[in-house]
Amino acid sequence: MIEENKRLPDIAWKKWGPYVSNREWGLVREDYSANGDAWNYTNHDTAEAKTYRWGEEGICGISDDMQLLVFSLGLWNKKDKMVKERFFGLTNGQGNHGEDVKEYYYYLDNTPTHSYMKMLYKYPQNAFPYEELLEKNAEAGKENPEYELIDTGVFDQNEYFDIFIEYAKSSPEDILIKVTVTNKSAIDAPLILLPTIWFRNSWSWGYDYYRPQLNANNSSQIAIDHKELAVKNFYAKQSSDVLFCDNETNNKRLFNSANAGKFCKDGINDFIINGNNKAVNSGKTGTKASFVIDEVIAGKTTQVFEFRLCDQDLAKPFQDFEEIFSERKTEADDYYKDLQKGILNDDEKLVQRQAFAGMLWSKQFYHYSVEKWLKGDPAEIPPPKSRRNIRNTEWENFNSMNIISMPDKWEYPWFATWDLAFHTLSFAIIDSDFAKQQLKLLTLEWFMHPNGQLPAYEWNFSDVNPPVHAWAAFRVFKIDEVKNGKPDLLFLEGVFQKLLMNFTWWVNKKDHNGNSVFSGGFLGLDNIGIFDRSENLPFGEDLEQADATSWMAMFSLNMMRIAMELALYNEVYEDMATKFFEHFLHIAHALDCMCESEFGLWDEEDQFFYDAISLKDGTNKLLKIRTIVGLIPMYAVEVIDDEMLDKLPKFKERMDWFLKNKPELAALVSHWEVKGEDSKHLLSLLRGHRLKKLLERMLNEKEFLSDYGVRALSKEYEENPFHINLDGTDYKVKYLPAESDSYMFGGNSNWRGPIWFPVNFLIIESLQRFFFYYSPDFKIECPTGSGIYLNLNEIAEFLGKRLSNIFLKDENGKRAFNGQYPRFQEDEDFKDYILFYEYFHGDTGRGVGSSHQTGWTGLIAKILQPRFQEMKLVQAQTETPKKAGVKVDGK
Repeated sequence: MIEENKRLPDIAWKKWGPYVSNREWGLVREDYSANGDAWNYTNHDTAEAKTYRWGEEGICGISDDMQLLVFSLGLWNKKDKMVKERFFGLTNGQGNHGEDVKEYYYYLDNTPTHSYMKMLYKYPQNAFPYEELLEKNAEAGKENPEYELIDTGVFDQNEYFDIFIEYAKSSPEDILIKVTVTNKSAIDAPLILLPTIWFRNSWSWGYDYYRPQLNANNSSQIAIDHKELAVKNFYAKQSSDVLFCDNETNNKRLFNSANAGKFCKDGINDFIINGNNKAVNSGKTGTKASFVIDEVIAGKTTQVFEFRLCDQDLAKPFQDFEEIFSERKTEADDYYKDLQKGILNDDEKLVQRQAFAGMLWSKQFYHYSVEKWLKGDPAEIPPPKSRRNIRNTEWENFNSMNIISMPDKWEYPWFATWDLAFHTLSFAIIDSDFAKQQLKLLTLEWFMHPNGQLPAYEWNFSDVNPPVHAWAAFRVFKIDEVKNGKPDLLFLEGVFQKLLMNFTWWVNKKDHNGNSVFSGGFLGLDNIGIFDRSENLPFGEDLEQADATSWMAMFSLNMMRIAMELALYNEVYEDMATKFFEHFLHIAHALDCMCESEFGLWDEEDQFFYDAISLKDGTNKLLKIRTIVGLIPMYAVEVIDDEMLDKLPKFKERMDWFLKNKPELAALVSHWEVKGEDSKHLLSLLRGHRLKKLLERMLNEKEFLSDYGVRALSKEYEENPFHINLDGTDYKVKYLPAESDSYMFGGNSNWRGPIWFPVNFLIIESLQRFFFYYSPDFKIECPTGSGIYLNLNEIAEFLGKRLSNIFLKDENGKRAFNGQYPRFQEDEDFKDYILFYEYFHGDTGRGVGSSHQTGWTGLIAKILQPRFQEMKLVQAQTETPKKAGVKVDGK
């Protein structure tokens, strides 16, 4: 058996991992300002001197799962204005397209237990161009591209270090650390390495005054004394000195007030940069400590530095170092070799492995109690009263101290609910227990609001994300069942019970007119349309959303399918399956015929779904702009076979009655009574005609279809922007293939043209489901106008291939995501390192937005999974389990 698979069931192997944020400054949870300006309350330059309340940040860092102790790497090239302890980037207001990290680092390898991990950081040898990056981006407008680190010329003469950081665990709490430094220049260059450990400050807030301690035994060993940690030694193979300070805010520097002690958080930095002996503790004790390794790295040479965090007292801590590293690296290779069986292309293997690495590296310790944040801590100055009017006031139940998969640990070092649902699909391939745990987490009472709402993200927990949690839960359930050979019914039932509350919240809160047409706000699609959909319409009317309504139809079918699965083991759930079947039919009816009118969100003339405005006079007006919103009805699709219906007689009886006695509803849905291949029935918002018409639009290269996937907005609006006059005001939307020119939602948000992975992934999944109903003879022209006709599964594979084209080498050896920079395309030291951007240029595939959004863009790992395995999973999701009636313990 593969060694990593043997370790995986033992949770102790996950005690230590890459749980350290890349950025803690500029976050809501660290913001104690009077006006809620989180980006400016803490910033990059003050971060070195300010102790954080809720978490820690670092470069390539690791910590235990309670983040009691952190290891990270500090660096100084003897030219920078400060020690490099954290990645630099622009705040939301400083970037012309929003927040933006301005460093180059790559997640190269990781295993599910973090038994072996590797990443790369490219550190310039000349002074880091902090001011230039700030000034150039401040000068640029929305119409200009971002000014990046590569544009400054700091890499032009290869005057930089490749710094590889690797971790290998000898046992769960014995972690070996290897830092490999290569001078890419021909010129010798100085470098100070500062491998640093520190305790998260838990003693300054007035709850627990226990203060752990670090002490120097000698210049190559630091003793670790914490009552809740097994790790007790930090060893260095090479070190000239060891420096100590405390993880305490330098109040004198930041606020011109008294410090809590003599030695502050920035003490080591002050000593290294300014030679200030008084900033570090000569007694060699404290709560933060660094080994000092002062080297000159000869041109074109490599040096290796070794360290060890250990729960043992070792006389020779590096005697078995290379042997352990070699074993873990070999085991990681064995693990991925087994996982990637069926992937024949080495480039696909490389991309998929780095995608998994990025997802595993993006796990983060997430600590945040809204109640304590609102009230303040006993030992601190109480927050201003205005805090109660800024954000998250109604979420005092929220209290997290968990390891959570983050979208991006620099740009988005906070969870987002719908992002996380997509993350779990890729995680399920490598660690289905973690995937299930993440889905359960958001439904726990200290996450989910008592009214049933799931928290969106910390900037505003009350915002609304698309309800994809049930879809992800059932998908992960089925992947887990195929992997482990039995269904985890306890997981599925537990999530279902909580999602009942969430579904009820949606019905009560987001169906404003009681007509089964929903308006969920921006729903993650920030700049998708004419208005900021997170706000009320400027003239007071209601927005009836085709996407919100379709998401709820999808939610209904997902809940119905889960209930049917559970009913195979407990007949009580048959009634719940019926409930959601009826919900789905009412929503399908509403899409066609809102209220009692003949008006719906499907436009017969254009053969497309649109949002609509419900006007005060009772009439409705379609907003006839073709966006991804009009394709989302495709997601609401379920296929049920006769075998399952025969095993659920109550559900079948009630369903038959409903369809017979409510023909006006049944007629709107894809023909349930018409059996497809192998006696399968289809529930969908789209009859065959409408599906074909939507696909004709979607597969048209002049509209939605790009060489790299499906665009978020029709390209038709590039030359002919959409215009509409409402209440005397003109509104315009133009196709923007990459960065946005709109300040509507702020930041780097843009759904007006780029390619987004999650919506593309759901299109692929939906087409696969439709294929299981329709015969292979059901074909659509693809691309539209090409004369080539493909069945729905072939179209799904076609789209998957186009998404893959973003990352895989083309016939010229170039990768589309690397865009306009020849250096990234051609340089051997760049071209095979993959960045998983937030979204992608609608015409060129260039990466845009957050550069390490391995979370949902990590879905490429799922897309690259061997097709025969994927089809097996899709089939398992649509067919009846063979163990119906058998009790399964769920473990």
